[in-house]
Amino acid sequence: MPRGLFITLEGLDGSGKTTQIKRLAAWIQRRGLDPVVTRQPGGTATGDRIRALLLDSRSTALAPMTELALMFADRAQAIAEVIEPALAAGKVVLCDRFTDSTEAYQGGGRQLGSQLVLDMHRLVCGNLQPDLTLLLLPSLAVCLDRARRRNDRVAAQSGKDENRFEQEQEAFYQRVWEKYREIAAREPQRVALIEGNLTIDEVHEQIAEAVAESLITVGHAC
Repeated sequence: MPRGLFITLEGLDGSGKTTQIKRLAAWIQRRGLDPVVTRQPGGTATGDRIRALLLDSRSTALAPMTELALMFADRAQAIAEVIEPALAAGKVVLCDRFTDSTEAYQGGGRQLGSQLVLDMHRLVCGNLQPDLTLLLLPSLAVCLDRARRRNDRVAAQSGKDENRFEQEQEAFYQRVWEKYREIAAREPQRVALIEGNLTIDEVHEQIAEAVAESLITVGHAC
């Protein structure tokens, strides 16, 4: 059986990833395929527990290296439990965040550097690479405003606290934003950069165009 297609969505919180991954999954389903949709951190029972620790605003004393190690522990479990089995079965896998997020947030935001993250990825994740990465990069101000409003709304509705990263200063997010641009420039064949304060429909159109090309490349009709 041909190996499946691994697609990741990347961007700052508030970039629109959650909305776009749902629209992309529906777009793929209309073409007769059944994508596996997952997220990081999370996506497995173990990963969801790690996610709760990483994103809870009460986790104030996490050292940057602890944060990095937890991100990769979550990712290793997701690869073993969800991603690799689905790819081996010929599925399209849609993953909300992958190692690019760790390079941007921990490598850039926490200033641990890219090389440490990439070395960890080779050691812990077998250097598994997405076939296509969709990087959503609206302006920094738009992302921060959307993320903070969304998390306040979720906390009020469900009591779930995932605000730890939103408490960071703007300088942290500027480093994350710049690292994402650096990744896109370094790997233009893998990363489709969708930049600017576009409408939901405009972003989806660019995503659909990039994914259609990748589906044809691996032999799926679209």
